[in-house]
Order: sequence, then structure tokens, then C-alpha cells
Amino acid sequence: MKVGIIGASGYGGLELIRLLHNHPEVERIELFTSSDEGTVFSHKYSHLMNIADQPLQKIEHDRLAQFDVIFSSAPAGVASTLLSPLIGKGPKLIDLSGDFRLKNLTEYEQWYKKEPAPASAVEQSVYGLTEWNSKAIRQAQLIANPGCYPTAVLLALLPLLKENVIVADQLIIDAKSGVSGAGNQPNQMTHFSETNENTSIYKLNQHQHIPEIEQAFALFAKETPPITFSTHLVPMTRGILATCYAPVVEGVTEAHLVECLTETYANHPFVRVLQEKNKFGTNQVYGSNYCDLLVNVDPRTNRATVVSVIDNLVKGAAGQAIQNMNVQCGFEEITGLSLVPAFI
Repeated sequence: MKVGIIGASGYGGLELIRLLHNHPEVERIELFTSSDEGTVFSHKYSHLMNIADQPLQKIEHDRLAQFDVIFSSAPAGVASTLLSPLIGKGPKLIDLSGDFRLKNLTEYEQWYKKEPAPASAVEQSVYGLTEWNSKAIRQAQLIANPGCYPTAVLLALLPLLKENVIVADQLIIDAKSGVSGAGNQPNQMTHFSETNENTSIYKLNQHQHIPEIEQAFALFAKETPPITFSTHLVPMTRGILATCYAPVVEGVTEAHLVECLTETYANHPFVRVLQEKNKFGTNQVYGSNYCDLLVNVDPRTNRATVVSVIDNLVKGAAGQAIQNMNVQCGFEEITGLSLVPAFI
């Protein structure tokens, strides 16, 4: 296949190049930009020498229409203007921004503070949570790749909400991310002096992933609880750890929750339910497309703690996008993604 990447110089774009380079069904990768046209990509990123020694190309829709698959790693508010004209023109489209995720355009304006994508484009988009929406993904032309936080949270909670084993309207989610989740544009929040030796909370009760998570609860679990969702920046490069708290329904035990998660993901190779509780952290999925889950019930409080870890740039972005491409194109879901985590 011939694959194009828009916005290749962002962290998500770099991960797409790394993973697609070893994908057996991808014959050619071409890179497109709105700002650095003509720049040889490996001159910007020396780790791609002899891998991406090609000039960045101008974004031209007639040219993009000749590709089999187009990934967009452009920022929210920009991606919709680039991809909307390509709908129905031939290539399968996978967007890593938030522009096509929220079906309610008013909510998009409220949470993203940007002009929404055309309603016709949003209506055609399919939410790309692969383990939960593969049937629709298989038929989709435009996929809205989930956000990194929602991926970690939804994979942990959707089975439990669907089976009604936790109390939906008392969910509290505490999530922590590495600095790469903020993108590669420097700002005060991600400055070394601000992040080193520091953990900070941000977008308190205002994170744009809140409506995305709630929308997915309604879509896949028929539950519509408002959530308390707090996000924190921690001094590491990659990784998300989401800790979710909810009371369990009367009579439900920890074994029931483990069984629910295990049975749900028995045939999904990238979700692993761990039994060992002594050691659990983001480094066990670093650089991979895995999502690892751990559950515990405190008998004193009758409250479940469900913990999820992912690499925000792989399962939370580029890896899940390629997983969706595999489903779209009829390949085995794990194609090009069988990466052992880089533990150390």
C-alpha cells in the first residue's frame, strides 16, 4: 500500500513512521506538511537517516487522493480542514486529532474552543476504539482515532459498565501522563524547569477528553454518567496511568471484575489483564501497543480500583491508528504491531 502522513513532524507522526516502516503491507510512505515544504525529513530528525531521506511535500488534495491510506497527525482545528475535502475521494482516512470524535458539534466548540468540522464529515466518522468498534471500523472511510486518555480509561471501564458490576454514577478517574502527550511545541507547562521534579494537575474539570469518554460510555455501554476526571503531568516522556474508582454493585467481588475483563478481552491481543498486584506501571508497556489492566476491590469500602497503563504515543495514538488501518484494510489486527515493550 501507499500511505501518506500529514503532520509527520509531531510525536504522533514520528511514531507512525517508526511503526509503518516495518509494516509488511506498506510499500511506500510519503510525508506532507503545511510549513516545512522541501525540508528533507531526516535532516530534522537524524534518527531517521536512511529511513526517511525524503523532502516534506506540500499538502495538495489531488495528490493525497492517490494514496490508499492517509493518516493525519495535524492539530485539532486544523485536521478537519485538511481531511474533510478528501472524504469520498478514495483513500481511507485516519485522524489522530479530536476533530471528528465528538458527534455533538456544540460540545466540540465548548471543550476545544475551536470551529467544528463540517457536520457531514462528523456524521460519517467512526470512533476508532478498535476492541469495541471493529465492525464499524471495517466499513469506515473516516476514522476518528481516540484520545490517549480515553483509550486507557475506556478499555478499563467499558466491560464493567456494560455488565453493570460497578456503580456508574460515582466514577472518579485520576490519570497521569508523560510530557510527550502535550505535543512537541514548547510552552511554559512543558519546559524542563517546570516539569522536572514536579507533578502538576491541569485542565481541572475542563479537559476536552471528558465529553469523549462520556460519549463512548453511552455508545458502547448504554451508560451516561457524568464523570470526575482529573489529569496530571508527571516528569517522564511517555506513558499514561489511569486509576479509576467506583463502588461495586452489591454481591460483586473482585473475582467477578477480573472475570469480566478477562472474558471481554480474551480474543483481543493488545489488552492484557494482570493478576499480579505487586508491580504495575507504565514501563511494562513502553513503546508497545499493549494496554495492561489491573483491578482490586477494597472490602472495607466496597470500592473497586481499576488501573490501566498504555504508551500514549502508541496505543494512545499511532499504534491504535495502525491497528484501525489493519481492520479497515482486512489485515490481521496485529500486523506491524507485535512489539515487545522496551521495559528498561
